Amino acid sequence: MRPDPTLLPTSAVSLNALLAPYRGPVFKHSLWQLTSTFGLFVSTWVLMYLSLRISYALTLALAVPAAFLMVRLFIIQHDCGHGSFFRSSRVADIVGSVLGVLTLTPYHYWKKTHAIHHATSGNLEHRGFGDIDTLTVSEYLALSPWGRFKYRVYRHPVVLFGVGAALHFLVRHRLPTIVPKTWTRERRSIIWTNVGLLAFVVLAGSSVGFTTFLLIYLPFTLLACSIGVWLFYVQHQFEPTYWEHDDRWRYEAAALEGSSYYQLPRLLQWLTGNIGLHHVHHLNPRIPNYGLQAVVDADLPLGPVTRLTL
Repeated sequence: MRPDPTLLPTSAVSLNALLAPYRGPVFKHSLWQLTSTFGLFVSTWVLMYLSLRISYALTLALAVPAAFLMVRLFIIQHDCGHGSFFRSSRVADIVGSVLGVLTLTPYHYWKKTHAIHHATSGNLEHRGFGDIDTLTVSEYLALSPWGRFKYRVYRHPVVLFGVGAALHFLVRHRLPTIVPKTWTRERRSIIWTNVGLLAFVVLAGSSVGFTTFLLIYLPFTLLACSIGVWLFYVQHQFEPTYWEHDDRWRYEAAALEGSSYYQLPRLLQWLTGNIGLHHVHHLNPRIPNYGLQAVVDADLPLGPVTRLTL
């Protein structure tokens, strides 16, 4: 059952007016978030390396905060793509491209596909870019038994949040063919991210040994991939969520009814860069991640939203 539309603000103009004071980056906040998160990420790497001399169980325990810090760096990269982290698009693109090597996500590829996601989220006629494959009941029933089996396997938690998440970030993001040939900038982004990643692996492996590097790198990277897909899933796949055909689809309704408010404990909210406040983010992606909580605290009359918890 959908929320009562009379509870929604009267127009997109009123929503924009409500959120306007929170738009745009604050340089000192962006700089502090970037440097502090990166510093903690590197420090955790160092601790994982040192812990190998004590116990690999300790190394694996440290992989948990390392994975969440990798997710937090991804959120910073994500904000760079939205133009909400730095006023200079050139600075944002440079920072986002460098972070893309660490997050295994080609920056310009992500920037474009994610913009498509924001412009079409919940639109049944525009599925396929920047989302999790989702079929309507009628589409599912029209499939062959083999097609239904493949769809159910794809959406099984072990595949979606485990094997599939790893393949998506480690393998699929390495392939220039995942975008149309006309997307030249995005293809170059994939190629240069691969070059940067190869250089990083060779440098790190040559410094500490490739076996040591993989013992540190793989656990937190695989966990970060799973966390990332999980977050994206719960932000849009829930009951009741929003799906409409093109002629009835509305951006503001898709943002409020099709994006959840994932209310996490404060530490997890910080580690995930406030991305759980997803309804606010979809209403106005020009609000930086560190500004989303202020919108929630202000208790603005944005409309009904689905709250989720752990």
